[in-house]
Amino acid sequence: MATPDAALPVRDEAPRPWYRSGTTLVIVALLLGVLLGGSFPQDRHPVAYELFRFASKAFISLIKGLIVPLLVSTLVVGIAQTGDLKAVGRMGAKSLAYFEVVTTLALGLGLVVANVVRPGDGLPIDLGMTASGVTPARPVSGWELALHLFPSNLAKHWVEGDLLPIVVFAVLFGVSLTRVGPSGRPVLEALEATAQTMFKYTDLVMSLTPLGVFGAMAYNVSHMAAGHEVDGVLVRGWPAVGYLVGRYARVVGSLYLALGLLVVLVFVPVMRLARIPIVRFLSQIREPMLTAFTTASSEAALPRLLERLVAFGVPRRVASFVVPAGYSFNLDGSTLYLVLASLTIAQAARVELTLGQQLVMVLSFMLTSKGVAGVPRATLVIIAGTCASFGLPGEAGVAMLLAVDEVMDMARTVTNVLGNALASVVIARWEGVLVLEGEEAPSAEPAS
Repeated sequence: MATPDAALPVRDEAPRPWYRSGTTLVIVALLLGVLLGGSFPQDRHPVAYELFRFASKAFISLIKGLIVPLLVSTLVVGIAQTGDLKAVGRMGAKSLAYFEVVTTLALGLGLVVANVVRPGDGLPIDLGMTASGVTPARPVSGWELALHLFPSNLAKHWVEGDLLPIVVFAVLFGVSLTRVGPSGRPVLEALEATAQTMFKYTDLVMSLTPLGVFGAMAYNVSHMAAGHEVDGVLVRGWPAVGYLVGRYARVVGSLYLALGLLVVLVFVPVMRLARIPIVRFLSQIREPMLTAFTTASSEAALPRLLERLVAFGVPRRVASFVVPAGYSFNLDGSTLYLVLASLTIAQAARVELTLGQQLVMVLSFMLTSKGVAGVPRATLVIIAGTCASFGLPGEAGVAMLLAVDEVMDMARTVTNVLGNALASVVIARWEGVLVLEGEEAPSAEPAS
């Protein structure tokens, strides 16, 4: 019943001039978004602001609409091709082990940077203020997290963008398809045709990436330029954008520093241990990383990321399994930010947490971070709820950080995408199925 992995083709793009490449167009769109967003503040040009918002939201809506059919079709076909439940279980166990190790290292780095840099010292915090639209989240128990793995209503999971139960369903469906025998061939062929159609549909949607990036940047900058009250003075336009970034430069800088250390001290050594060509790998995924950075949405980068990983040499069945699972279990940038932001709030509120309390907070985030979706603002909900359980002004702290959350959200999102891309390559290498250009094809038996 199994068919070759090549049944799901990798789109082979002809090289284009640099000025017409997707990366160049995205960068140009980003710069135009900043320029026009700052020139058309929300309060003075509401029509332009709504146009920016429409372009951003429409693009992300198109992306969200294709994720589930793309994932289900490719993952079911990949599992059916494997035809080995033991191999699927082994890959899942290795993925979870890898996720937990890297997530723990990310939390530790966030803890160290927050205590050394102390980005919250001197930040103004209004303890009577609440974060509009941010409701504290109740801590998620281990049993609830485990129960969440089981799909109950696929339509509901689809609407909510809840990928993990959908992945579990696709894996079980693929395993069941291998057990049906020849009578399951029409279903497999239909899913293969669906996957190939979704690749073409993805191409159409991703051709709009520069427009979506422009809308996202212009929308956020226009909102910031509308004006913010600082120390009783309303600052508008470009001074508002510059002042807010300058005021919170230590917070933003500490996050970028911590994420940079995560890449240098964790990701790069992992690449070397897994014998991954670093420059070639980063070059391969630069376009989905730029999409993630500019839209602040991991989901927006997912379809192109899967394509780029397969082009790099990761079997589609591995990429389609590891990356979506990582969106729930391996959001390294978001988990690091959870600790850094919470300690920033504590420092701004002049609440000194002991080392023991900080370690308990880290352990708490190891569970609550698993419920962080790859969409903007999800981390703020977790922060508001977890801070409250430690006696910190969570909602006031979130309100304090909202001014520059767009800038920080872009950084942690691109780190999430990079971390999950790396995870899929590492698991493929660990399984003995990674095929890189210039390397001999691995043996048929995967590594145990």
